[in-house]
Amino acid sequence: MAEIVVEPIEKYALKKRKREKTLFSKIGVIGCGHEGQSIARIAAWHGIEVVFIELSIDKIESALKGISLELDGRIENWGLTESEKKAIMGRINGSLDYKDLIDCDFVIEAIRSDENTGERSIDLRKQVFRDIEAVVDKDTIIATNATTIVISELASELIYRDRCVSLHFLVTSSEARIIEVVKGLYTTEEVYNRVCTFVKLINREVIPVEESAGLVSVRLYVTLLNEACETLMEGIATKQDIDKTMKVGLGMRFGPFHTADIIGLNKVVKWMDNLFDEFGESKYKPSPLIKKLVRAKRIGVISGEGFYKYDDNGKIVE
Repeated sequence: MAEIVVEPIEKYALKKRKREKTLFSKIGVIGCGHEGQSIARIAAWHGIEVVFIELSIDKIESALKGISLELDGRIENWGLTESEKKAIMGRINGSLDYKDLIDCDFVIEAIRSDENTGERSIDLRKQVFRDIEAVVDKDTIIATNATTIVISELASELIYRDRCVSLHFLVTSSEARIIEVVKGLYTTEEVYNRVCTFVKLINREVIPVEESAGLVSVRLYVTLLNEACETLMEGIATKQDIDKTMKVGLGMRFGPFHTADIIGLNKVVKWMDNLFDEFGESKYKPSPLIKKLVRAKRIGVISGEGFYKYDDNGKIVE
């Protein structure tokens, strides 16, 4: 009788620690306001599991509601099905605890500005980066969606600085198929290439940008908005006709004033202040008209009024 060979089966078992993890199978997002919601939705749409960190249960529920409403719009206008929406929402989870980022291989910071304390965004973001590094693996990529803050400065206090990058989702137009990607002074070529792979996985095109406050999109946009304000204040044309000229004549999806309302005028002012501090160029200094609206709390779609008035669905009230 042939000898029976007994072989241990442990090496064939599907133990969690033995499984090879697919790159970008799960990502984290810190802060789930307008930008964070767009990032989470886009990633989940393309089959990636997302966990986002917020400050309260109310903010988590608000973020999930915002993503759900955006997907409802896709059902109505883009042919998305209810079952597809359910699958996308099933990949998105909110949490209050940074420890839930532990198995993410990519974490993107997209925090809101602190309107109450007035603390500088750079300080808040540096703390977020330290909090992320405290829980994730040393190979986990840490990124910021900030545009006017340089990634090398954010990474400067971390232990593993070489895994930090900056990328900018253009969320004004939710279907913009480009993402600006910045390699900092510490960033390795391997990390940069992995981030470019992520961008391709979510069906976006990489726009390589050298490290600079404002990148390409913000620097060009805020100067356009300032000039649009100057044109309006000189009485050359109405805001509606200025926007129409840029939309119809030059092919912009939204005119400069409508775009500012979508972004949020308080955020636009912060962009401009940061760029003015960085470069000292007067072209980046916020127009008095923009500052006047911000002081009046007319900050755009989110408040119901900015350059235009908006209904509860974010549509311009004529």
